[in-house]
Amino acid sequence: MQDKEKEQFSFINEKIKEKPLNKKRLLFRAVFCVGMAVVFGLVAALVFTYFQPKFEQLLYPKQEPVVTIPRDDALNTEMTEETEETETETESGKTEPETELVEEQQLVQQPEEWEIELQDFQALQNKLYAVGKEANKSVVTVTGVKSDTDWFKNPYESKGQASGIIVADNGSELLILTERKVIADVEEIYVTFINDVTVAATMKKYDGNTGIAILSVPMESVETDTLDAIQVAVLGNSLTTTQGTIAIAVGSPLGTNYSILTGNITSTTNSISTIDSNYTVFTTDIVGSSSGSGALINLNGEVIGLVMQGYSSAGDENTLTALSISEIKAVIEMLSNGKDIPYIGLELTTVTNDIAEEYDMPKGAYIKEVKMDSPAMAAGLQSGDVLTAVDGESVFTVDGYENKLLVLSPGDTAEITIERQGTEGYTEITCTVEVSVLK
Repeated sequence: MQDKEKEQFSFINEKIKEKPLNKKRLLFRAVFCVGMAVVFGLVAALVFTYFQPKFEQLLYPKQEPVVTIPRDDALNTEMTEETEETETETESGKTEPETELVEEQQLVQQPEEWEIELQDFQALQNKLYAVGKEANKSVVTVTGVKSDTDWFKNPYESKGQASGIIVADNGSELLILTERKVIADVEEIYVTFINDVTVAATMKKYDGNTGIAILSVPMESVETDTLDAIQVAVLGNSLTTTQGTIAIAVGSPLGTNYSILTGNITSTTNSISTIDSNYTVFTTDIVGSSSGSGALINLNGEVIGLVMQGYSSAGDENTLTALSISEIKAVIEMLSNGKDIPYIGLELTTVTNDIAEEYDMPKGAYIKEVKMDSPAMAAGLQSGDVLTAVDGESVFTVDGYENKLLVLSPGDTAEITIERQGTEGYTEITCTVEVSVLK
C-alpha cells in the first residue's frame, strides 16, 4: 500500500532543473531597454522644448517694452467755459494785468564799460559748435537702397539719404526718427552712426500725415564701441521757444553729414494745417539746403524742432524750417510703440471768441476741408461744419480735437458732433465715423 502511494506521488521527489541562461537574449533585452530609454528621453526633450515657450507665454506673458515720451505744458490749452469767461473779461479790459517792465529794467544793472573783442566772439562760436558736436552723437545717416533699371534695362541701385535722430532705446532696439520719403518703397535700409559703423534697419511705423517715420535697429546688431559712441537725444520743450532764440542745426542741414549751423529762430507764429491736426513751424535765419534734414537744438543740446524742408513756404526755401517737437511728441511715442496714427480726414481751424462773435458761429473746430475718400466724407461731414464734440466730450480747439483723436485706434468708431448752418441757423448733428489709417 505504501509502495503504491510512493509510486503515485513519486513526481514530487523529482528535481526541476533551471533553464540555462541565454546570454544573447539577455544582452538583447538590455540593449532594447537602453534604446527605449534613449527614445523616451529624446521624445520627452522634444516635447518639453516645443511646449515650454508656449506654457511660459501662457503663464508668464512677455511684455513688450514701452517707450514713454513726457508731454510738455501746452501754452495754448484747450478752452473750458471758465477760461472763455476769463478771456472775455480780459478782452473787455476788466482784468487786464498790469506790467511792471520799467521796474524790472531798473533792476538790471549794466556794466559801465562792456567791450567785446573778436576773441570773445570766437570763444562763443566754439561753445555753440561744442554743443552741436555733442548733439551729433544722437544723429545717424539713414540710407534707403532701391533696385531699378535704366533705359537699356541694365540693373542698378539708387540710394537716398537723410539724417535720423535716435529718440529712444527700449532695451531691445534703438528707435530712430527720420523722414519717410527717403525710405519709401526701398528694398533695404541702413543706418550709419557717428563712428562710421553701418547696420541694417527696418521700418517700424510711419505717419502718412506728417511724413515722419520710426526705424528699428536691433540691439544685438550694435557693438559695444558703437553704443559708447552714441546717445539718445533729449526732446526739449519747444513750446517755450520764442522769436530770437538761438538755435543750432545738426544732422545734415546743408546736405553734408554731421554739419553744424547756428542762427536764430525768426518766427514761432507760423502754422501749417495738415490732416486732423495743425502744427507750428519754426522759421530761422539759418541758410541751408532745400534737401536739408536733421534737428534744431537749443543751447542745452535739447531737440526743439525737426528740420523738414517740405513745410517751407515759397519765401523760406533757402532757410531752414522745422516742426515744433513738442507738438509731435505724441505721434513719435505712438510710432515708437508700433501703433498706427488714427485718421479721420479733416482739415480744421479753431473758431476763436472773436470769430464766434463776429460771424455768430458756435465755438469749436471749423472744418475747412473734408479729404476725398476719407472716413469723414463717408460719415457725411462737410466743409463749413463746426465740430463741437467727440464721443460726447466737448471740443473747443483743433488741439483738443487732435488729443481726443489720438486716444482712438484704427477700427474704432467715434461719434462726431457738429453744428451745421442752415436757413434758420445752426443745427446740431451727430455722425458716426470709423477711424482709419492714412497710408
